[in-house]
Amino acid sequence: MAMAAPTGSAVPVAPALCGHLALLLLLAAPAAHGYSFPQQHTMQYWARRLEQEIDGVMRIFGGVQQLRGIYNENRNLFEVKENMPRKLVEKVAGDIESLLAKKVRALKRLANAAEKFQKAHHWQDNIREEDIEYYDSKADTEYDDPDGEEIEREKSNSLKLEFTDDANFKTKVNYSYAAVQIPTDIYKGSTVILNELNWTQALEDVFIENRKEDPSLLWQVFGSATGVTRYYPATPWRAPNKIDLYDVRRRPWYIQGASSPKDMVIIVDVSGSVSGLTLKLMKTSVYEMLDTLSDDDYVNVASFNEKAKPVSCFKHLVQANIRNKKVFKEDVQGMVAKGTTDYKAGFEYAFDQLQNSNITRANCNKMIMMFTDGGEDRVQDVFEKYNWPNKTVRVFTFSVGQHNYDVTPLQWMACANKGYYFEIPSIGAIRINTQEYLDVLGRPMVLAGNRAKQVQWTNVYQDALGLGLVVTGTLPVFNLTEDSSDRKNQLILGVMGIDVALNDIKRLTPRYNLGANGYVFAIDLNGYVLLHPNLQPQIINFREPVTLDFLDAELEDENKEEIRRSMIDGNDGQRFIKTLIKSLDEQYIDEVFRTYTWAPIKSTNYSLGLVLPPYSTYYIQANLSDQILQVKYFEYLLPNSFESEGHVFIAPREYCKDLDLSDNNTEFLENFIALMEKVTPDSKQCDNFLLHNLILDTGITQQLVERVWKDQDLNTYSLLAVFAATDGGITRVFPNKAADDWEEEPEPFNASFYRRSLDNKGYIFKPPYRDAGYRGLDLENNTIGILVSTAVELSIGGKTLKPAVVGVKLDLEAWAEKFKVLASNRTDRDQLGARRCDPSTSCEMDCEANNKDLICVLIDDGGFLVLSNQEDHWYQVGKFFSEVDANLMSALYNNSFYTRKESYDFQSVCAPEAQSNTGAAPRGVFVPTVADLLNLAWWTSAAAWSLFQQFLYGLTYSSWFQTEEVAGDSMEARETSCIMKQTQYYFSTVNATYNAIIDCGNCSRLFHAQRLANTNLLFVVADKPLCSQCESIKLLQAEVRAPPRDPNQCELVDRPRYRKGPHICFDYNATEDTSDCGRGASFAPSLGVLLSLQLLLLYSSASRHPLPPAACL
Repeated sequence: MAMAAPTGSAVPVAPALCGHLALLLLLAAPAAHGYSFPQQHTMQYWARRLEQEIDGVMRIFGGVQQLRGIYNENRNLFEVKENMPRKLVEKVAGDIESLLAKKVRALKRLANAAEKFQKAHHWQDNIREEDIEYYDSKADTEYDDPDGEEIEREKSNSLKLEFTDDANFKTKVNYSYAAVQIPTDIYKGSTVILNELNWTQALEDVFIENRKEDPSLLWQVFGSATGVTRYYPATPWRAPNKIDLYDVRRRPWYIQGASSPKDMVIIVDVSGSVSGLTLKLMKTSVYEMLDTLSDDDYVNVASFNEKAKPVSCFKHLVQANIRNKKVFKEDVQGMVAKGTTDYKAGFEYAFDQLQNSNITRANCNKMIMMFTDGGEDRVQDVFEKYNWPNKTVRVFTFSVGQHNYDVTPLQWMACANKGYYFEIPSIGAIRINTQEYLDVLGRPMVLAGNRAKQVQWTNVYQDALGLGLVVTGTLPVFNLTEDSSDRKNQLILGVMGIDVALNDIKRLTPRYNLGANGYVFAIDLNGYVLLHPNLQPQIINFREPVTLDFLDAELEDENKEEIRRSMIDGNDGQRFIKTLIKSLDEQYIDEVFRTYTWAPIKSTNYSLGLVLPPYSTYYIQANLSDQILQVKYFEYLLPNSFESEGHVFIAPREYCKDLDLSDNNTEFLENFIALMEKVTPDSKQCDNFLLHNLILDTGITQQLVERVWKDQDLNTYSLLAVFAATDGGITRVFPNKAADDWEEEPEPFNASFYRRSLDNKGYIFKPPYRDAGYRGLDLENNTIGILVSTAVELSIGGKTLKPAVVGVKLDLEAWAEKFKVLASNRTDRDQLGARRCDPSTSCEMDCEANNKDLICVLIDDGGFLVLSNQEDHWYQVGKFFSEVDANLMSALYNNSFYTRKESYDFQSVCAPEAQSNTGAAPRGVFVPTVADLLNLAWWTSAAAWSLFQQFLYGLTYSSWFQTEEVAGDSMEARETSCIMKQTQYYFSTVNATYNAIIDCGNCSRLFHAQRLANTNLLFVVADKPLCSQCESIKLLQAEVRAPPRDPNQCELVDRPRYRKGPHICFDYNATEDTSDCGRGASFAPSLGVLLSLQLLLLYSSASRHPLPPAACL
């Protein structure tokens, strides 16, 4: 416990009287060796000396005043322009609207053509593969066997095409053809697929015409309800290393375009009759069913036997977002079969869930999905009570596994409630039968005709063909044929989609005139960001959309919640707020002022926002019309000037179209110089704003070298370097040799020191970051530098702006010695060791003479060690101070010098967690016991039938039998997305000076802490710990993987964030024909064939995974 005595503030006397008296006595009492703990006025004196030294160095070497003068002297070379937020937002929103409108025209042209082509198509029962010409995108795909052997490809009649590299698509393409992708588990030679290929071939001409009208079009895709994907231009399929499970019907854009939002309750029969394998099939079926839901849908999952109960902590329908679905998937695995079946309990629970109007939900397409192994009860009384006569809830029933039950009741339930009956006899039937319910939901859309042809824009997701982050405009395609009775067909043919790369949208937004801390963002109706500088997913997962909420992209507060709500509602507005932001390196928190301005993007479900700090209201626009001056300034970019003028790093920006970008700044500078020898800054192929500002800042920073840096001896003040960085993209480091150790980003807008200096007044110290495991370097051979920077603020004609940041780099070892002297009692005339104290002449301890007894440190506003009088601390500079002295850091936190902020990063990547592997059989493959093999009844059960399809997968892809986890569509064990918990510390608003005691009995410690004015530093002086008994809980700052269920989704769903779904719902049409509601299927397997297959399967499993002795018993 730390008891504090704040200075300069009133303190209640009674509660703290004993503690304060004890503290005063300890401060005044001399120690046995004759030294006493420094008095408060002494430490305030040391603090003033430190402040004066820092300020003096920065005034001499920083050159803030001189740089202001240089800008004023060159006033004729630039204009001060104003950012007008409302006009900027209006213009960008209009530009994005125009971009998307062009894609919508192409999309509608394709959808209309597809409906016309299909209506004119004549079905062919005898069609053959040889009759169809198409490019099979997987014909050239090579799958690798896990043992290193290439798997032989199946024979294909695919066209042979040649491809050329294309910068827009970031891959090889052929613009003369479209490509076809057919899922692995669909037989491409079936009559349905061949007819689909036949009529969709006509789309190629429309694809090509669209591109002629709009050469910027990216992927044009038709996803068919049969699973066929035809996309343009043609390119080979990006194959995973093993099984390709891509199915267009499970892509986020297809799901969104194929039906209106859904309210779904999944109920699972877990009675004792559900065998082990059947229960596994049910769990997997629920898992796959959840993957057919998008963020516009709501869902809950329950299990039932005699009673029904939710499988998770969710007590009501919740949004089917990634995190909620993950909770369901984890909890479904915990279902256990026992008891007897009571359908009534399951259905009553489901109807009660759907009738709950006190929660947020989709309010469209209400449905119940029941998974069971069979039963006799039809629960007609439940349907009469809850659903008839209007039948507003569809019921889908799934008979899972092989059994001898009469399935007629299950068929009746589905047919009597506008649903569909499916059978899932084996694992191979799960994917197809858990997604075909979408065809039923599409009926009202098809019957609604043109009213239902609503273009929808998706969430952000990763493109399966390598474009990176995209959004897709979707439009459903309807079957317009009629039967002999002139009844309209009610089947959806598929969904048409056109991709727009996020980078193409970003190009329409301003960047560099907004300054380092200004930015544009956009959100959708779910509050998910479409554009945001913090939208940086670290993993490619084709199966999941990238759903980062605006309130997770930034640090959440009430103001931002209100801004988000207003944007979702389609309003425009502006608000000036005080808020918290994370630094770019995510180590610091700053309290800043920002202006948020927003407006809707018309004809879309997006809203655009602009964020500007006060100092970015104005910006510099160079106007170097004097070509002689252009040449003069440009010469300071040439490497032959670096030795005398300091090294120049230039920001890797797109100054010109033909400029080759490079991560190596030296190479990029060479490319830039080579191009500038061919073009002028006023060339049409170049961004004149960027080029003129770059060259202007080159000249201005060179003048700083001439006037300030060249005349000073850096060694006198123990400086390793001086530097200046500018909005124009220049970072000049002096002397030239210091560039060898320069580790900051060459793009100032991406440099943490630059952005923090703009947001904070005074001098900002930045030690090199060291994690907890860092063990240090040999200081004799490696010099450690500490950056100190400050922004240059200009006032021109009453307009305030910050166009540059200047600073110095301190030599750690030399400044640590200087720090000890400045925090000591000797004057300039004293010599080290001149003072002598004994018990009769008490002296105050100081940081130099008593460094064996007294710890003196400078800690920055994030809690990181900057300087110390302890030599064994020097290699720990840059570490979070709790790693250095946990006891003292806890005391500082407990005395309110620091405030803690915890948040979550939902875009992180983690290694897959180790799975327990206690059994010998491969995961995912059922291997029967000896008793099973001897039981004839088993061979007619679900297990034998399931093994048939499992074996087919095994023959085609031997990796099916590998005991490794599968991830995404590639079926590979790999890094997975995960949630990381971040903790940052920052100064509280308390500015008082504290004398305090860390009360630990005989191990108590005194300490004093004081903020250094005009810096981000805290000066702390403390007793060295006398013993190790005064333990404290170490404060954690390092990012860690969030524990399971952290953040607590169970609590969050009871406080759902505001969102809006699509404004039109198509879930009912009086003319819908519900007579097609599913039929049973039968298959009589040959016992001899199944026995042979099983023995072969067992042999394959045993050869790859030898059974341990225990497993053979």
